[in-house]
Amino acid sequence: MIKAVSWNIAKRVKPWRELVRMAKVEDVDLAFLQEASRLPGDLAHLVEYEDAVFWDRQLYDRWPLVVKLSDRINVEHFRQTPPISDLGDNDIGVSGIGTIAAAKVIPVDSPKEAFVAVSMYGRWLKPQPSTKSGWIYADASAHRIVSDLSAFIGHEDPATHRILAAGDLNILYRYGDAGSAYWAGRYETVFTRMKALGLSFIGPQAPNGRQACPWPTELPDDSKNVPTYFPAGQTPAKASRQLDYAFASRGFHERVSVKAMNEVNEWGPSDHSRLIIEVETSAGSGAGFGATQKGRL
Repeated sequence: MIKAVSWNIAKRVKPWRELVRMAKVEDVDLAFLQEASRLPGDLAHLVEYEDAVFWDRQLYDRWPLVVKLSDRINVEHFRQTPPISDLGDNDIGVSGIGTIAAAKVIPVDSPKEAFVAVSMYGRWLKPQPSTKSGWIYADASAHRIVSDLSAFIGHEDPATHRILAAGDLNILYRYGDAGSAYWAGRYETVFTRMKALGLSFIGPQAPNGRQACPWPTELPDDSKNVPTYFPAGQTPAKASRQLDYAFASRGFHERVSVKAMNEVNEWGPSDHSRLIIEVETSAGSGAGFGATQKGRL
């Protein structure tokens, strides 16, 4: 089994130290990071990622990363290029700056179980100034991510690819801000396109995570969402919005489990909670956390 964590670390240093602890104590092999800061120098010998695969890092300061945390896996990073038609063997065309990092993850004990790992970040954007609008939105970045993921799909049958994509998309699942039908419709198109590519939504959804309490008025009564983010000035106890998600190739997804570490006492040193992802790498061993249902109170 490969154990991974997906986490928006909000350009903070403490999460890096927590990742090293998780690798040592909890056998975490892999990290999908978003809004990553520079790695503290004293941890450089314990954490491995590739910086040179990106466009000029001066263009942006909140890059996603795919990070190797153990010797149980090998990681081969894809170098980012503009989204041209003919790509090199180790290239991926990327249309949004600071939206994805991609790598091939190879289990040392079962190399035939390799898969493509993609860390996703739905970067906030602003409308063109002529609109005279104060909106910010991330669904446009999420759509660029979906488009770029399609480079790893060359056949109609989802069994021909093994992709695991996780991260902070900064959009809501099955509802809109303050109950807006307009935004619900925009957000839903991202999940619909993922499904059309053969990528199954794997959550996290309750019971694999604590649900919001008190229940927010904007959230549908039947929602299984689990909050993964709290805004500045609030605390994990009052977190109410899920912004972090995971997807996997249909079929492959049956061997992947995801859970939000969003209990107040386990949240961690970021405004986003961690997603813990387990990937079974040998046939016949069942995936799943066996979590207890935690409905709204």
